[in-house]
Amino acid sequence: MILADLSPAAYRQAGEYLAALDPDWARHVAATGPCLHQATPGREPYEALVRAIAYQQLHARAAEAILGRLLALFPQHAFPPPEQLLAASPQTLRACGFSASKLATIQGIAQARLDGLVPTREAALAMSDDALIERLVALRGVGRWTVEMLLIYSLERSDILPVDDFGVREGYRRLKGLDKAPTPAQMRSLGGAWRPYRTVAAWYLWRA
Repeated sequence: MILADLSPAAYRQAGEYLAALDPDWARHVAATGPCLHQATPGREPYEALVRAIAYQQLHARAAEAILGRLLALFPQHAFPPPEQLLAASPQTLRACGFSASKLATIQGIAQARLDGLVPTREAALAMSDDALIERLVALRGVGRWTVEMLLIYSLERSDILPVDDFGVREGYRRLKGLDKAPTPAQMRSLGGAWRPYRTVAAWYLWRA
């Protein structure tokens, strides 16, 4: 079953569910207030993946500057189509600020879109979380976290817990007053109690 309900009513229901789990969650949800998670529906998976790669290991402002220079190369498009991205010279793209590794990754994503490995948004909406993750992590430089961000923000999936995310694990450590953050495997086990609202749970943990 594909769980993709990020409506205000679903946020309220998720907040109430999490607050009822234990006193720590109740305090945190009350202190944080209603979930204000904002998805970016409408983006094609290809665009979402390229943007996610640009943001990897960079401050948001630096990543936005790099993307701004990339978009300026293709003023006739809201976002460069894969064929045009592949036609641009590596030197031109490197001048935007992409490292050699990131450039290879985004070119691989563009080629994978042309080959059909990266699905259209319409096709992605019909695919399960696990199917999308399995398909896209096969791409060079695309890890599970990157695909989970695509699921959360572009496809509005409502039961995604990015256990590899430092902010999620550190948020849980602070929520519970632990000396050490849980491992990804421990986080995955703990998150079973938050189904089917793990996306909202992640949002609250990021704010811890």
